[in-house]
Parts: sequence; C-alpha cells; structure tokens
Amino acid sequence: MLFIGAVASIIVAVAAPGAPGQTDDPAPIARRLAATAQLAAQEYRVGVVDGRVTAPNEVQEARLFLAEARRSAGLLPLETARAATEQIDGLLRLVSATAAPDSLDARVRTLSATLARQLNITMDEIPAGAPAYARGAAIYQADCASCHGNVGRGDGPAARSLSPPPANLADAVALRDASPLDFYHRVTIGVVGTSMPAFETRLSAEDRWAVALYASMLRLPAPEGDVPPSLRAFATTARLSDSAVADALGVPAGDARGAGRVAAVRSFGSDSSAGSASLVFTLVRAQLDSAFTMARDGRGDAASAKAFDAYMTFEQVERGVRAKNDGLAGRLESEFASLRSRAAGGATPAELAAIRSGLAGDLENAERELAAPPSPLNLFTNSFVLLVREGLEAILIVGALMTFLMKTGASHRKRDIHVGVGAAVAASLLTAVLLETLIQVTPAKREAVEGATMLLATIVLFYVSYWLLSKMEVAKWTQFVKSRVNDAVTSGSALALASAAFLAVYREGFETVLFYKALFVSGGSASVIPVFAGIACGTVVLVAVYVAINRFGVKLPLKPFFAFTGAFLYYMAFVFAGKGVAELQEGGLIPTTVLPWAESLRTPSLGIYATAESLAAQGILVALFLVALVWTFLIAPRRLKVTRVMVPEPAALAESAGAGPTVAQAAGGGPVASVELARSLERMEADLAELRAEVERMRGYVADPRRGSARPGR
Repeated sequence: MLFIGAVASIIVAVAAPGAPGQTDDPAPIARRLAATAQLAAQEYRVGVVDGRVTAPNEVQEARLFLAEARRSAGLLPLETARAATEQIDGLLRLVSATAAPDSLDARVRTLSATLARQLNITMDEIPAGAPAYARGAAIYQADCASCHGNVGRGDGPAARSLSPPPANLADAVALRDASPLDFYHRVTIGVVGTSMPAFETRLSAEDRWAVALYASMLRLPAPEGDVPPSLRAFATTARLSDSAVADALGVPAGDARGAGRVAAVRSFGSDSSAGSASLVFTLVRAQLDSAFTMARDGRGDAASAKAFDAYMTFEQVERGVRAKNDGLAGRLESEFASLRSRAAGGATPAELAAIRSGLAGDLENAERELAAPPSPLNLFTNSFVLLVREGLEAILIVGALMTFLMKTGASHRKRDIHVGVGAAVAASLLTAVLLETLIQVTPAKREAVEGATMLLATIVLFYVSYWLLSKMEVAKWTQFVKSRVNDAVTSGSALALASAAFLAVYREGFETVLFYKALFVSGGSASVIPVFAGIACGTVVLVAVYVAINRFGVKLPLKPFFAFTGAFLYYMAFVFAGKGVAELQEGGLIPTTVLPWAESLRTPSLGIYATAESLAAQGILVALFLVALVWTFLIAPRRLKVTRVMVPEPAALAESAGAGPTVAQAAGGGPVASVELARSLERMEADLAELRAEVERMRGYVADPRRGSARPGR
C-alpha cells in the first residue's frame, strides 16, 4: 500500500471552518480538494482488485480522504460548493458499491476539470524547473527523518510510538505507481488517519516540491544513463510514476539498470544525485573526523554514537554504491561497525589509524562509483578526434606508400599494399573481439582488466602524442614515410611491402581498439550513444578526406594537425592515468591512500582524485611530457641539425665521400653524424629513384606522346 492507513479520522484543515462562500481566494481550497480526491482514488485502487476488497484499510483511507474533500468543498463559493459536494457524494457511493477503480479515477478527473473550469485556475502548480535536491535532503532530515528514518525505511526514532507506523519510502515495488506530484500532495495536505501532518502552512511550495522530489527518489539507486529530450521537462515527469517513466524509456523498472535510468530522469535538471552524493560524502567524512577525535580523547561512547551517525548518513547513498559494487558496500558496512565497537571498547591509536585509513580509502572509491560520467559532448568529442586522428595517419601512410610506388615505377605492386591493409583491418577486429572477450570471461577481475587496459592506453597515448610532436616538421614526416617503404620496394619481396602496410595500419588499428575500450570504460553505460555518434561522424570525415586526397590532390597541413592531435592525445592519457589507477583501487589490487589536502583538487572528469597513487601516476605523466617537450624542441634540433634538410649539401657529400667515416665523425661530432649521413644517403637514393622514374616517363612521352601521357609510371 502507498501509505499505511489507520481507521481513525484526523481532519487537517487549511483554514478555520466557516460558512460556504466565506473565502477571498478559492484556488488553494480547490487545489486541496482535488489533491485529496486524487489520493483517495490511489488508495482505493490499492484496496480493490477485480471487484473485491483486498485491503480494507486502504478502502477506509479512501473514504477518509473523500470526507476531507467534502469538508473542503464546503469552503468554496456557494454554487461551486454545491456542485462539488454532489460529485464527491457520487464518489463515496462508488466506493460503497465497490466499483471498478478506473471508474473512480475518471470521476475524480472530472471533478478536478470542473473545478478548474468554474474557478478559472490551474489545479497543479508544478514548477518549470526541477526542485533543488540538496534542499529537499536538508528538509527531509529536519522534518521527516525522525519518523521515516534517514533513508526512508520507516524506522526513525519516533516510529516505534506511532500507530500506524510511518510509510516505508524505500519500497520501490509498493511505490512504483507514485509520482513526485503524489508526494507533493501528501506533503501538502498530510495523510488522514495517520500521524503525517500537513506542511502547507509550514513550508513554502518550493520547499514542499524539493522534499517531495527527494522523498520520491529514496527508493531509487544512483542515476545511470542519458535522459531523452522528451523526459527532460520536470513539468512532464512530475506527473509520471516510476512505471510510466520506465515505459517511456523502454526499460524494465524492476532491475537495477532500469531503476537507474528512472533515477536519471527524476534528477535531471536539479542539483542531482552526483552533487547531492558529494554533499553526503562530505558530511560523512566530517562526522568521522569528529568520531576519531572523540575516540582519541577517550570519549568512547560519544565516538561510537558519532560513528553511528556517520553510518546513517552514508546510508543515503549506500543503495547506489551497492548496486554498482556490492563488495565495496559490504566492506564499508563492516568498517563502520568495527569503528563503533572498537571506539566504545577503548581502541589503541594504531587500531584507530588502521580503521580510519580503510574507511577513507573505501569512501573515496564509493564516491567514484557514484560520480557522474563524462558528459555526452565530452565522450563524442573524444571519440570523434580519436578516430579521425588514427584514421588520418593510416590514410597518410598508405597514401604515401601508393604515391612512392607510382613515382618509382612500381605501381604494379599496389596489390601487396592492399593485402597488408586488409590483413591489418582483420587483425584489428580480432583484437577488439579478444579484448572484449577477456573482460567478459573474467567478471570477478573486471576492475583489474579495465584498469590495466586504461593504463596501457595511457602509455600508448603518451607515446603517440610524443611521436606526433616529433614528426611536426614536414621533412621529418617525409623521412619517416620513405624509410618505412624504401627497403620493402628495393628488396623486391611482396611480403616485405605487405608487411610494411600491415604494420603501419595495424598499429593504428590496435591503438584505436585500445583507446575506444578505455573510452567506454571511463564513460560507463552512458557512453554508447555519444561514442558511436563520434565514430559515425569521424568515418564521414575520413571518407571525405580520402576522396579529397585521391581525386583532387588535397594536402593536409601536417604541422597543425600533428600539434593539435598530439596535445589532445596527451590530455586523454592524463585522464586515463587517473581513472586506470582508480579502477585498480576499486578492484582492491592497489592501496587507496587518501590525501586530505588534495580534496580541493578532486576533478573526476579529468581523472583527478585525492589519492596518492592516482596523483603520482599523473605527476609522472606531467614530468615526462615536460621532458619530451624540452627534448623535441630544444635539445634534438641542436644535436641533429642534419635532419632539417632532405638532401645533404654538396660540400658535405664531397667531404664525406673523400674522407670516409672518420672525417664525417670529426666534422659532424662522432657516430651520431655517421648515422645521420647514412640516412641522408638513403633519402638521396630515394630521390634519385624518383628522378629516374620521371626520366623514363619523359622518354616514353617522346617515343609515343599518347602512351607517355596515358602511362606516366613507365
């Protein structure tokens, strides 16, 4: 039943009784009348099934609500009062005849519509925006928790003396047909036959809506997933029950994921559960600090009581934590219990320090579990840039291989490149299947596998970002491409050329699979739609670039492209480093050492948490990034000046040809200069091959102009 009723009638009035028609503003009375009649219809529906009374208390409560509505009708203007009273008497006759609940619902809706039309008013004053969740939590703790309990289970300190007992607001099954508007009505007019008072004169409408929203979410887990545009207006969802919201979402309301989606709709637009959960954890930590201080001062009983208060506060978010990580919630319960018993039993400072460390680490992990996932825009952007970056590099490398073959007169070997590319794509897909299978077959170690995946992605992302920055100069990029293909072409081996294409494409494919897996892990269940949207848009861009390069000879600005994508990949590496460590901590594989001074730095969207382990990983990444920048832009250009040109100066070539390696080492500074000289000679050899191909083309043109223009590669 929705709110357990009793048999006694407690009449709660808004205004003092008076004669009919004695009222200046009938709107509040009409709204109270309509709300009371609606509650009567709800209670009646619970008490009558298939023409039989299955819950007499609910039917009696429906009669009490209708009696209160009839009393309110007497306070309306004379003509309206007469018509409303007749309609309510008709409702009472339906209840006495055990009519179908649908009939009572229809007559109640007619009563509300008639009052709204006659008095020219809006019956339900629903705010346009969602109420403040945190405000509702504060009001609930002040005015409701003494009866309903801190988490709504009907077990507050005053509950034992109440008959009937307070309603269990955490019963998701019993309340699945209740809406925030229903809760607002109960908060406003109270519940007849119970100790639930009316708050119409004690709380403003804004506060009543806030506590109604909070109370309607006590039965729900932490929000999960996106909210469709059709369910983002509170004026719409305030009228919908949990079942109706679940139906609109197309999810079952009975399982954890479906209830999480309903919770996301309920909290949309307010200061929502992520923010309110953060407030809860802040309060829990403050209460624990007080408990440990009391225990250290020898006030064991007071410390135990404060520890109990901290646990009761934690219970506001416990269900959400348990839905996502049952083991973590169980550990926290044990740690709270241990603190209460040991604080009262005279724990040693060492014991208290150990309990405090365990609680701090597990509370940190619990808060991460409830943290809001990255925004859909953030996930979309990451997905889009990842695919475009990896795809463009593959296109550039494969395109360069093809162009080099054409210029060297080896266009007949394109098939080898196609074989290598096809094999690389197949291997990348196989890698994705194996990675997903590994995570699915090891559910007990899911956090470990996901954490390791994110840390591996961090390493690869950092390497790729450094590699991109080092190839910003066009000359360096050209040198890289030619060095990748020159040996394969000159060797004459089909396997060598296919291998070059395979390695070039598979590297990008492996990186893409790894990065996307890490992206899905960081975004949770809400990542599917925005990530796939990024993939779709990125694919469109890649196709457009490929067509532009091949048909129109468009050239990409390599330097800005490499600079932007390199910096972006480093940003993602930084985020994945923090979240990868967090995954391993949640799996219990590495310790969680909370740093109180770092609480102000906590930014879950950037993977920044107040733990020594995650901050150390990100600190190492920052240090390596600074070293890479200094090396790439300051040290390397001074040491390897020869890489700034594609072909050595003639004087340098003559000197090296005549004096041999010894002279080159003396002039260039040692073995490094010899290596760079060898690379320069290789580049010169490739350029000469292009020149020979051009000469052959011109010779063919002289011999046969049509043949020469038709087959320029011969």
